[in-house]
Amino acid sequence: MNSAHLNKSEYAPFYSDYIKALGEVDLHTVLNSSLEDLITTVNQLSEEKLTYRYADGKWTIKELVQHIIDAERILSYRALRFSRNDATNLSGFDEDWYVTYSNGNERNFKDILLEFTQVRNATISLFKSFTPEMFLMNGSANNSDMTVRALGFIIVGHQMHHLNVIKEKYL
Repeated sequence: MNSAHLNKSEYAPFYSDYIKALGEVDLHTVLNSSLEDLITTVNQLSEEKLTYRYADGKWTIKELVQHIIDAERILSYRALRFSRNDATNLSGFDEDWYVTYSNGNERNFKDILLEFTQVRNATISLFKSFTPEMFLMNGSANNSDMTVRALGFIIVGHQMHHLNVIKEKYL
C-alpha cells in the first residue's frame, strides 16, 4: 500500500503536511523503518540532551517521544474503530495537556523507547491484519472524516515530523 494513492478526501487538511512529507512510500515498510530511525537517532543521547528545551514552552525530547507514543495509540485506536465500521464520531485530544500529564521527563528513557517499540509493533500488527476493504473504510474523529489507510500514513508522518524537529532543533 502506497502513500501516493491516498486521496485528499481521505484525511483532514490538518494532516496534509504529514502525508506530503512522506513522499511515495509503502505503509508496511515505512512503519518498520521509521521505528528504527527514531531509535537510532535518540538512543544514545545524554540525559541533558533528553531534557533540553530549545525555547520556553517547547517540549523536551523525552516529552516529544512520549507524545509520539500517545498520538500513535490514539490514531491506531481510531483505525481499529473505523475498520470495524464504527460510525461514532471520536473526540479529539489536547496534545499539550497529554504531555503535561505524561510524566515524560521523570521516566527512564530506555523505558520510553521500549514502550515506543512495543506500541509500534502493535501498530504494525494491527495494520497487517486489515484487509484491502478495511483500509478503505472511514470514520470521523474530531469531526473530520478519514480512512483507515490514511491513519497509517498519518502515524508515520507525525513521527517523522517530530523526528525532523529533534534533528533540527535539539541535536
